[in-house]
Amino acid sequence: MIVGDIWLSNRSQLLQILHLNNEYTDKELIAHLWEIKGEDCLNLLEGMFSLCVWDNFERRLYLVRDGVGCRTLYYTNCGKTCVIAPRLGTLLPFHSQKLDLVALRDYLSCAFVVGEKTLWENVSELSAGMVLQMESSSEKINYLNHKSFWQPREEIKNTEEDLIWHGKQLRELLDEVVQEYLPVDKAVGIYLSGGLDSSCITALAAKFHHHPVHTYSIHFGENCPNELEFSSLVAQYCKTQHHILEITADDMWLKLPLIMSYLDDPIGDPLTVPNYLLGKIARENADVILNGEGGDPCFGGPKNQPMLLNQLYGGVNNTEENLVANYVNSFKKCSSDLPQLLKPEVFTAVKDIPFVFADYLYTEDNYLNRLMTINIKFKGADQILTKVDNLTISNDLKGRSPLFDRRIVQMAMQIPPQYKLAGAQEKAVLKQAVLDILPKEIIQRPKSGMMVPVQYWFKNIWQRRAKSLLLDKNAEIAPYLNQDLIRQWLNYQGDAWQRYGVKLWLLVSLEIWLQVQKGR
Repeated sequence: MIVGDIWLSNRSQLLQILHLNNEYTDKELIAHLWEIKGEDCLNLLEGMFSLCVWDNFERRLYLVRDGVGCRTLYYTNCGKTCVIAPRLGTLLPFHSQKLDLVALRDYLSCAFVVGEKTLWENVSELSAGMVLQMESSSEKINYLNHKSFWQPREEIKNTEEDLIWHGKQLRELLDEVVQEYLPVDKAVGIYLSGGLDSSCITALAAKFHHHPVHTYSIHFGENCPNELEFSSLVAQYCKTQHHILEITADDMWLKLPLIMSYLDDPIGDPLTVPNYLLGKIARENADVILNGEGGDPCFGGPKNQPMLLNQLYGGVNNTEENLVANYVNSFKKCSSDLPQLLKPEVFTAVKDIPFVFADYLYTEDNYLNRLMTINIKFKGADQILTKVDNLTISNDLKGRSPLFDRRIVQMAMQIPPQYKLAGAQEKAVLKQAVLDILPKEIIQRPKSGMMVPVQYWFKNIWQRRAKSLLLDKNAEIAPYLNQDLIRQWLNYQGDAWQRYGVKLWLLVSLEIWLQVQKGR
């Protein structure tokens, strides 16, 4: 018996392999494959899935999460019972409301909870590409085996070939994947920022889809920097039906409690609110929405450059300890503030516990590929894809991320590093792959990123609201964090170059998420 949340992008190929007609559901397909191959069948599945498989012959239960983490699965022990759910909130009645302090540290450092931990103590998330095998006895649940069926791994191939050759191979795979991700016989929507990643998905969708293609972009008002020049250029070039949404400071603040109610763990990325609001208008035209997520983790985005430069020129500072610190600091959140931000007893409890991704920084792989592995395995599965899943489902949308397809990830790990991040040119091979279907202005422009003006809004609009929320003696964060330091941030005291806005958004998101979870 199989239950789960499943979408198989290679469904048609699996039907051919099994000689079945199209009437079979995805669950029935997997059940047939499991009967033939057991858990080895998982490597045949492409798409997004989290599964519970009951093997009646072995009398064992298997928990499964897809290779890159597009779907989620959570579990906790409640007495002699293991409670399992695809949404973390479903487990609330079955565990205490005690926070996991290491997960709290990770959230404050990275803006998301890393690895198998959740913000709740003794509640776990199954990692991407993992299978957890369990059986029950009259006394307890026995966790028999916890192993991976697939993980992103460096497998550099065809080093003798040039950038043009690798770009051609990538393009062929992109064509195949995007066609699989398009809906049948109806319109499709695409989040279009005007950057390379979302633009290439837009161009490929427009090329292959014979039904309306709707694109959606945001801006934050006429006084704030935006990328509408580029998103509008791509929309016009690809002949899409383009929609633009303005996000205001009130939209951001007033919608945050609703958005936090949809998120499994808190996510401190300010784009959560715009993502939700954009999905709301997208649902008026389509029920499948594509995005460009995955381009940076898979093809060497510019955020890797400072780490690479430090590795090359850091000299004696490149100790293992500094390697981890540099990586955590690259998120530019609160990691360097933790000794002052956390209450002394909380900081003492977590300061010597290594980050779960530390081991991946110490391998013999090429350094860029080490960073890519971590970004795909953790930031991808624990932040980006979880956010996409939570916020598209909340709008009754089917969110799909073609650049995070497992086959794309696998090819990215095979491409020589110099064709991903080549000096100052990021994502060289992806640019080469889509050179013929995008305007040169998009190919040649540097990545800028979608900057939400939280710094300005906290200083000029949200300051009083944030003080009321974060400095309340009964705030949910009060037992863990130093409210005197938070007061300084809210008053913009200290280093004028501090990213106070980003840090305050992180704390506001955490406080509101905790209040929502506790029914306040």
